[in-house]
Amino acid sequence: MKALLDGLLPRFYPGLKFMCIPHEGNQDLEKSIPRKLKGFREEGVRFLVIRDNDGGDCGRLKKKLVSLCKAGGRPKTVVRIACQELEAWYLGDPDALAEAFKNESLRKLKAKPRYREPDTVTNPSAEVERHIPEFQKISGARRMAEHLSRERNTSRSFHVFLEAIDRLVETLA
Repeated sequence: MKALLDGLLPRFYPGLKFMCIPHEGNQDLEKSIPRKLKGFREEGVRFLVIRDNDGGDCGRLKKKLVSLCKAGGRPKTVVRIACQELEAWYLGDPDALAEAFKNESLRKLKAKPRYREPDTVTNPSAEVERHIPEFQKISGARRMAEHLSRERNTSRSFHVFLEAIDRLVETLA
């Protein structure tokens, strides 16, 4: 996630100061949220927590993360869930996949009914790897960060994530 966001956010939000804090899996994230949020004392800082759903119950997961943010003293922290995995965002923009991996045949994925709603794909990372055997998560995220498009992307969770950042940016203005 960090590799994607470090490349994507400066493209979509030039001048926005941000820091992505990576975690060693979802358990590490959940365990560290209260401690890390309490540790930030800088005035005017806004927080957004994002993680993959990984086949879980989105509503229950979001409630748990919101509760952890409240325990960390930051009840206004925005929580977003990438459904099902970050790679669904890639499937939502086949043109970006084609550009990032220099494979024009990937553009044809947009014609496949199963990818029209990429957030419903059960295992998006496996689907991406099936179409791009050389795909690796971190280097793939860096490549995709250069090519993902807000306008072309059909992933609803991608748009909900960006809308949350839009609102955070508005509060900073």
